[in-house]
Amino acid sequence: MNLSIVISASAALLLSILSLRLLDAYYWSSIRSLLPFTRSSPVADLIVWNGTIYTSDASLLFADSMAIRSGRVLRVGSYSSLKELVHSGTKQLDLGGKVVVSGFIDSHVHMIFGGLQMGRVELRAVNRKEEFVRTIEEAARNSKSGSWILGGGWNNDLWGGELPVASWIDEVTPANPVWVTRMDGHMGLANSVALEVAGVSKLSKDPKGGTIARTADGELTGLLIDSAMKLFLGSIPEVSLNERREALVRASKYVLTKGVTTVVDFGRYYPGAPVEFSWQDFSDVYQWADSSGRMIMRVCLFFPMETWQLLLDQINKFGRVLSQWIYLGGVKAFADGSLGSSSALFHEPYVNEPHNRGLQLIEHERLLNMTVASDKSGLQVAIHAIGDKANDLVLDVYQSVTSINGVRDRRFRIEHAQHLAMGAAARFSQHGIIASVQPDHLLDDADSASKKLGKERADLGSYLFQSLLGSNGSLAFGSDWPVVDIDPLHSIRTAIKRIPPGWEDPWGRTECLTLKEALNAYTISAAQACFLDNDLGSLAPGKLADFVILSTDSWDQLAAGGSASVVATYVGGVRSFP
Repeated sequence: MNLSIVISASAALLLSILSLRLLDAYYWSSIRSLLPFTRSSPVADLIVWNGTIYTSDASLLFADSMAIRSGRVLRVGSYSSLKELVHSGTKQLDLGGKVVVSGFIDSHVHMIFGGLQMGRVELRAVNRKEEFVRTIEEAARNSKSGSWILGGGWNNDLWGGELPVASWIDEVTPANPVWVTRMDGHMGLANSVALEVAGVSKLSKDPKGGTIARTADGELTGLLIDSAMKLFLGSIPEVSLNERREALVRASKYVLTKGVTTVVDFGRYYPGAPVEFSWQDFSDVYQWADSSGRMIMRVCLFFPMETWQLLLDQINKFGRVLSQWIYLGGVKAFADGSLGSSSALFHEPYVNEPHNRGLQLIEHERLLNMTVASDKSGLQVAIHAIGDKANDLVLDVYQSVTSINGVRDRRFRIEHAQHLAMGAAARFSQHGIIASVQPDHLLDDADSASKKLGKERADLGSYLFQSLLGSNGSLAFGSDWPVVDIDPLHSIRTAIKRIPPGWEDPWGRTECLTLKEALNAYTISAAQACFLDNDLGSLAPGKLADFVILSTDSWDQLAAGGSASVVATYVGGVRSFP
């Protein structure tokens, strides 16, 4: 064989091998460029750094930086520990030293009702009778003859305690029916035109669990309390589908401005309201918003306990997690009314009404039976209780249900838990019952509680936050919006300081919380209170990247009860406000 031929063949073979290797290297290099996460360390979509990040995660409470990928927290720590997660597409946000917290979870709201109220007569800040009348008169002047004037938020304690009556507004609303609810939603005022439209007269009887207010002479005052409102509500024109959808969109945008990224929504369900409202809003509004891409914050939905079977059917078909936005929570019932409406249920009578101990809105046996059935089906149960007797009643029901259905992780909730008898706070932690409370309510109740209950009774048993935490107890904070404004930072300051308007000293100093305790009640504890702690409530790795940037760079200032505002709200690592 010719030597030159052998050399040429060998060279060709070598070049072929090298070419194949080069092509192979190019091929895999191309594949890696299409698959960026094949690196030994994952890469971040966003890194926020140079801040004070309170994670609400006990394993690492503070960090200065956080990495996010695909809408979840990838890593928290020092900036140097996150550098390996940076690549060409990673965005970086310098916090400038500002405080960051996990997205707030408001544990008790009425979203659509709140959104509707934003477009109605607003009486929340009214502190004089004359202003109350003038506000409604102005609304009537801007309304067509015969159209309903709706609104609410009034608090008679702001003008000395006198309850409004129809005669205040009859003269300025001769051609319009009026219905305006008290801030707590347990009482409403109708003018004489509205009473006539609804067919409510002196001959009307009080329904069970409700009161039609009358003068000593038997004349109607225009006030309807708790379940008595159902005599009236059927006459109010039904809110249109578009109005309800617009209300959700409006409300969602608003709560994001306050740093709230998740709410527990108890719907348009209150004493006297049809149970169908909650289900109509679920199908017509929430599912519409989800399917059309209009959901911008997360919601956990609770439904009337009477409809527990419907909820069970939904969960059996679709599961609890319907999307990244909508979770099916549980069921709710009412044990009593409210302090402001003098319908909260107490063991002892109201000081200023010696024959009134409040209203029990549901028979004990019926409440027990529905709770047993709901709980046996695996549904979470939440029951509204404000007065000390109502709270004892619900605690007894929960204890009985546990004895009947056995021990499991059920996370029973009591909504409000505002006034407790001696020893009741300890029962919450003993039985793992969550106190879902609203700190800003104490600002409105401080003066009226002393008048209605007597100072000693009010001081000893009202808003016992620190006592409820007790030995491993659980608090979940919320607002009850639109009863009061939705503003977690304000509520946190209230829980820390507990100083009502016009007061110099705290109302119940020993019940003040620390900043960490209050923040946890709005984050990790709030998530645990509705079984969402696998995904929400802290900025631990793996959790959804919902977080809030605050205006302050001083943790100590916040801890002392100092003020701050929301600079930006992120949901799933995406800036959602502003």
